[in-house]
Amino acid sequence: MSRTVSTASEFVRVEIDSSIATIRIDRPKMNPLSIEIQDAIGEAASIVSADDEVAAVVVYGGEKVFAAGADIKEMQGMSYTDMVQRAPLIQACFTAVARIPKPTVAAIEGYALGAGCELAMCCDFRVVAEDARLGQPEILLGVIPGAGGTQRLARLVGASRAKDLVFTGRMIDAQEALAIGLADEVAPAGGAYAAAVARVERYVHGPAFALRAAKEAIDRGLDNDLETGLAIEAMQFAGVFATKDREIGMTSFVKDGPGKASFEGR
Repeated sequence: MSRTVSTASEFVRVEIDSSIATIRIDRPKMNPLSIEIQDAIGEAASIVSADDEVAAVVVYGGEKVFAAGADIKEMQGMSYTDMVQRAPLIQACFTAVARIPKPTVAAIEGYALGAGCELAMCCDFRVVAEDARLGQPEILLGVIPGAGGTQRLARLVGASRAKDLVFTGRMIDAQEALAIGLADEVAPAGGAYAAAVARVERYVHGPAFALRAAKEAIDRGLDNDLETGLAIEAMQFAGVFATKDREIGMTSFVKDGPGKASFEGR
């Protein structure tokens, strides 16, 4: 059974079908990420994080464009003091997506530029249509990325490649994005959403708390030194021994061999 959950913005909604939630951005024609939409994306992230029916999440901007960046007309009138107050809130909304405790994937058609690219990088995976274009063009406006672009991009593709993209503001195509690690899969034009759903369907009946623990260990570990990361892993590893799925998985392995467990998500 499918259902739709509204957010505070008419341009962002959550669609849930077969345990996969889609955070749908729908502000024609280029999905500019205004303050209203940024806040609604953060709200949508909270909705899917808290919903036990949701096992995986797709972030999608539609068949024509993922998101072509922030709302420049809105930003043009903002002062330094305005942005001192707003920048942490933008980052908090996007970090809410990065902290969704379930597998996430961005389905990218058309442009994913500036804040749109930064939003896509908050997901665990990025499926990119073959004719898509990605980039951080903020330098062409005399500014720099402010919603995680200097940090998440460098972590994904390395410092040198990140500097090239940020310093030049150039757009890259799907194949280059795949080659440098910004994209995980290239789909036919118009097929990014279906490919993204197929990518996360495998997690729907998986051990939900083990997936959550694995994501937490990887993401938190990358933000720390190796010793701290190993401590985080040890804590998460021990924690999943309290779950029903750990008991199911190990019992199934001993009895029937690997890959045959029917997990319950608890």
